[in-house]
Amino acid sequence: MTVVITHSIQRKEFKHGKIPPDVLETIISAYAKGISVPIKGESLPKGSRLVKLYVTTIEGARRLVFLVDVETGTGFFLFYRGKNDPIGKNISIKNPAFRNRLLQYLDLLLSDISAEEYTTYGT
Repeated sequence: MTVVITHSIQRKEFKHGKIPPDVLETIISAYAKGISVPIKGESLPKGSRLVKLYVTTIEGARRLVFLVDVETGTGFFLFYRGKNDPIGKNISIKNPAFRNRLLQYLDLLLSDISAEEYTTYGT
């Protein structure tokens, strides 16, 4: 399995646009474990689905969201949020903050992939 992190989403989700090494390890290992909850999405690319993962870090509980290519199992990283963040608190299409940011991130994801502005990690 592969995890793809696009440069634009990385800049949006992390201070100074850099993922700390321990957080990167958490993201990759959480996805590799495959313990996720499917969630509903809007305007998703064909053959994909959204999944949510729960992780506990030194900073506290975190929520991760990936867009997964169903055929290949490749996970496209979208969100890394604390459970008390306005988005992390309610990762649901019914949450306007999540829905709006999801649509924005899907556009960024497609744009970065087209421009080959991403990094891939093996799990």
